[in-house]
Amino acid sequence: MPAFDIEAVTRELRAVGCVFAEDEARLLVHSARSTGELTDLVARRVAGNPLEYVLGWAEFMGLRVGVRAGVFVPRRRSALLVDEALALARVDSPRTVVDLCCGSGALGLALITGLSGHPDPPPDLYAADIDPVATDCARSNLTRIGGRVYQGDLFDALPTQLRGRIDIVLANTPYVPSEFLAQMPPEARDHEPATALDGGPDGLHLARRTAAAALGWLAPGGSLLIEIGTDQIPAATALLAANGFAVRIARSAELGATVAIGLRATATSGR
Repeated sequence: MPAFDIEAVTRELRAVGCVFAEDEARLLVHSARSTGELTDLVARRVAGNPLEYVLGWAEFMGLRVGVRAGVFVPRRRSALLVDEALALARVDSPRTVVDLCCGSGALGLALITGLSGHPDPPPDLYAADIDPVATDCARSNLTRIGGRVYQGDLFDALPTQLRGRIDIVLANTPYVPSEFLAQMPPEARDHEPATALDGGPDGLHLARRTAAAALGWLAPGGSLLIEIGTDQIPAATALLAANGFAVRIARSAELGATVAIGLRATATSGR
């Protein structure tokens, strides 16, 4: 591997305001196979492209998840969504899980990886997104673990035979209120798809549609987990309850994350 000047790359990144310039420089240098490639990678980052797009991957829960331009970059805070799903899965041994609004498929990948043989065999994983770029990216991440990816609008994308059979739905629906999109960091606002960010007037447009449709797809005792903002707790609780769910809220100060969890009642005759 050619000898690269990490300090020079760090200075260049720091000059354009990269907060973690030294860490980013190290990642870029380790990704480059030639001086010309490094020059191109640094130029793209200096121009404001998200680091994950430049590298071609994002770190999520200890995994390298492939990402590409135009695909939502998984956030560290979404680990709470996966952790809550893992806790449910380790108790109930789900047979079918769905990563809805899947983007790169990071949540489904982390969930199946995190189960580590429990249950054995692992649950069937399905993922769906309305964006064809996202679903293509998700396939590249999930096919190797047996995941199946579909393009379409929320549950409508899924095979109809899954109705009433899904045990866990992970839904990282966009939850930024439309009026606040302009205040997001340029890396997200200017590069990530608006469909993955814009949650409508109150940020809960797709969460509301997801909750309204979910009961018809969940198995008795199944769970719907939706990432939300802390200020959306009352509204999210109300919308889940209005759709027949028992509601629990999970929060993590460390991750700055909040998840609304809706549980479908178990049928009296059992599962």
